[in-house]
Amino acid sequence: MFSKYFNIKLVLVFSLFSTVLVAQKQKITVAKAVDTDNDKYVAIFKDIHENPELGFMEVRTAGIIAKELKSYGYKVTEKIGITGVAGVLKNGNGPIVMYRADMDCNAVLELTDLPYKSTKIVKLDDGSETPVTHACGHDVHVTWMLAAAKFMSEHKNLWKGTVIFIGQPAEEPILGAEAMVNDGLYTKHKIPEPDYLFGIHSMPISVGMIAAASGVRMAGTDQFDVTFHGIGGHGSNPHLSKDPILMAASAIMQYQAIISRGIDAKSAAVITVGSIQAGKDNNVIPNKALLKVNLRWFTEKDRRLMIDGITRINEGIAHAYDLPKEKYPTIKFKGWSYPLENNTELTKVVRESIYPLVSDKKFVLDETVVPSVMGSEDVHHLVINNAKKDYAYINVGIANPKRFEDAVKKGQLPFNNHNGNFEVDLSAISFGSKVAITAMLAIFNQ
Repeated sequence: MFSKYFNIKLVLVFSLFSTVLVAQKQKITVAKAVDTDNDKYVAIFKDIHENPELGFMEVRTAGIIAKELKSYGYKVTEKIGITGVAGVLKNGNGPIVMYRADMDCNAVLELTDLPYKSTKIVKLDDGSETPVTHACGHDVHVTWMLAAAKFMSEHKNLWKGTVIFIGQPAEEPILGAEAMVNDGLYTKHKIPEPDYLFGIHSMPISVGMIAAASGVRMAGTDQFDVTFHGIGGHGSNPHLSKDPILMAASAIMQYQAIISRGIDAKSAAVITVGSIQAGKDNNVIPNKALLKVNLRWFTEKDRRLMIDGITRINEGIAHAYDLPKEKYPTIKFKGWSYPLENNTELTKVVRESIYPLVSDKKFVLDETVVPSVMGSEDVHHLVINNAKKDYAYINVGIANPKRFEDAVKKGQLPFNNHNGNFEVDLSAISFGSKVAITAMLAIFNQ
């Protein structure tokens, strides 16, 4: 009996030892490949950063992705949902794993002093112009994805199955994932439906830190435009007009009462008016005013309460101004997404695979350390209507470690997303590539 248990224990020890050796060998293989190609991907990152493109305008960025994926041996499909790209590589029998990177930039003026900073000015559909930059890290997201794609194509001995890499447009307006699916990603374009979906987002924490947390991680969102229709006139005779600017101003204040008095105090929700557009001259009352509204929510109940409340406030203001029904405010709904909820088991697989990449396990943050955030994503809308919808979406630090340390001492972050001083430290390119590759291998081999 003792001999039997001793043999079992010996087998378990040997199995564990073999697993550690395999993991160590894989770590060395990944590191060598990433370090060898690092200069190439730093150059790609700088190029994309210097040439940012807004949602559904990512023609140049999509072209870079398509060209690279084709050179790695992928079957590439372009112009899915206007500018989306998909690269597929089959490698025997096994799971189908999709990796997504978003491509679009922000309508933000870059404030850094980087030699490859963006100085681009983009003309919008309404004729106006705006400075643009990658202030949310989508440039490095694309770079990490391409590094992972190259590794997977060159190391087929380490995985079996089908891998799909997606360059997704228009994440910022929360439209791109739905656009790709609605354009027939899985039907017309015949991209295989994945068993698992994976993605990475940059985070303004130190390079070498990762947030890989399960459960609900990000809020749901709606983006829509509210237009108040009034009667224009001369600024000296406001009584002869119906001032839409005043209506809009009143609405903005009343919207916030929905949060403070309509939403349960234990729930989290946000109503933000990100833009007010009305009139051009000092002495002219315009005939309309536009509000660009953004909602964040975690439950369908709170979402409905905010939308219905905003609608009632708008109509109440119109009624108070004695406007005819045909001049009541209108709402144009645009992008939206459900809350992002990481699959527990898949996230655990990813998290455990990346422990060897950090100097201390405490630098891999899980749901016990990292709370959910009010930010939103649409990555999961690539699969939410599929039969299989398991996904894991993690965050990788991109801030210079010293800069991060100095900021933390002041109780701050070194910079925020969507701000002109957002800056990806170049060491994050190598580190994030290793995370991407290691996680993908773990998903295939779980």
